[in-house]
Amino acid sequence: MFQIDSTLVSEEILEKDFVCNLSACKGACCVDGEAGAPLEDKETEILVDIYAKVKPFLREEGVAAIEEQGAFVKGEDGEWETPLVNKSECAYVIFDKEVAKCGLEAAYNAGATTWKKPISCHLYPIRTKAYSAFTAVNYHKWEICDPACSLGAELKVPIYKFVKESLIRKFGEQWYKELEEVAEKHSS
Repeated sequence: MFQIDSTLVSEEILEKDFVCNLSACKGACCVDGEAGAPLEDKETEILVDIYAKVKPFLREEGVAAIEEQGAFVKGEDGEWETPLVNKSECAYVIFDKEVAKCGLEAAYNAGATTWKKPISCHLYPIRTKAYSAFTAVNYHKWEICDPACSLGAELKVPIYKFVKESLIRKFGEQWYKELEEVAEKHSS
């Protein structure tokens, strides 16, 4: 672990490689699991505010789940998350043939909203956890992402480079520059 400002960062995000491989995994991270995508407090308000604009991009099942459960729910761990369809797939998931994609991101890409998607989704495979004195920044290993690890290794793309845009979105340009400096020293 190393520290940048008030974050404690795992070396794994510098050492491990990762590039999403949708053709192999089919977007399984959006449909597998027992919980929705983690949400920050401010993101719950955003989901409520943009729902009418996002709704036309969603599947009937997702709309039904959101209208029944709400734009967000409290998970078993007491944290906010996206609602699920059939206790499995994210209510905001859409399908492009057999590949799961994000309906929130589809709305963003179409210009219907200015918010891309939850930061937890954008950062994946990095997970953050805020504590009173610091925020932990860790690699989350999930076997459904093994094809992404293989592709990342083949292309020689470390996790921190793959999620550069989302790390800057979360922590800022200066934080990311410091991360690059640490990565450079770490690799030499």
